Amino acid sequence: MNGGKLPTIRDVAARAGVSVMTVSRVANKQSWVSPATRAKVEKAIAELNYAPNATARALAGGDRRVALLYRSSTTSAYLGELLLGGMDEAARRHFHLVVEQCESGVPVEEVMARIVQARLSGVVMPPPLCDWDELIEALARQGVPAVMMAPDRVHTGLPVVAIDDGQAASDMTRHLIELGHRRIAFIRGNPRHRSSDRRLEGYRRTMAAQGLEVSEDYIVEGDFSYRSGLEAAERLLDLAVLPTAIFACNDDMAAAAITIAHQRQISVPAELSVCGFDDTPLAGAIWPALTTVRQPIRDMSRAAMTLLAGAIRGPGGESEGQALARLDYQIIRRQSDAVPPLHQERG
Repeated sequence: MNGGKLPTIRDVAARAGVSVMTVSRVANKQSWVSPATRAKVEKAIAELNYAPNATARALAGGDRRVALLYRSSTTSAYLGELLLGGMDEAARRHFHLVVEQCESGVPVEEVMARIVQARLSGVVMPPPLCDWDELIEALARQGVPAVMMAPDRVHTGLPVVAIDDGQAASDMTRHLIELGHRRIAFIRGNPRHRSSDRRLEGYRRTMAAQGLEVSEDYIVEGDFSYRSGLEAAERLLDLAVLPTAIFACNDDMAAAAITIAHQRQISVPAELSVCGFDDTPLAGAIWPALTTVRQPIRDMSRAAMTLLAGAIRGPGGESEGQALARLDYQIIRRQSDAVPPLHQERG
């Protein structure tokens, strides 16, 4: 390799002294190549340790394999919704869906080696992988199409599926304010997920617009996991002046906040309102059922597969003119929020 980069089909062609098309024919075991030329190409492939372009090989063999990449920090509820939407659309498009775990700290070359060996036609990258610049660049070098889900920023030429996280959080904060809450606490998500920051920004923006001061004690760290929500809620409910509402950055942490309230015999929502984000199945399964922002995760995953299908087809494919798919969100009101008790709000 040159400078740590994976060799490309052009590198092989240059070393063998043949055209890129000839290398492609040899790699795909097509018969109309002379034995002498085939030997030169195979020698160059071996010397460079070249693995043929994943997309080209997959399409040439009619094997349409695509991957959903994820990290182990992804909550099971979120990953489950991604899979349900992705599997549904992948089956409709006759894709074979592969689920591939990518951990932080793993060299990008190792991840790319797995992708190449799996002969993938393309990948879908949810957060935080959608902001891993090294992997995005490596995919581009190998010609593997990728679709980003809720990235920090739009990468030139890459399709994106997202909702407006900041506005959604702003709307939920405004909903609590309209109920009469003034002491609204916020549980942050994983700091590596830019969506968490966008939701915090939406909360802060709306509190400021309503002339409400936000105590830094009311903003606590989480990482999207249920356990982090337990710890965050403990901190909030240990404060001398309790919040009358807690807005958590996802449903798992909101459910954890309700659990801590129950343990302390704080009535939800009579004494404490709790709201979440995502509207995963957990939101309707707990008691009281959770008021939350419905992020259409399944639909986002379906949309990502649709954009990926167009990207695989290349120019003129169905993703043309659809580089950004921005989906709608909803505030889903259930039983975990209410008007705050008057004595609490004055207290």
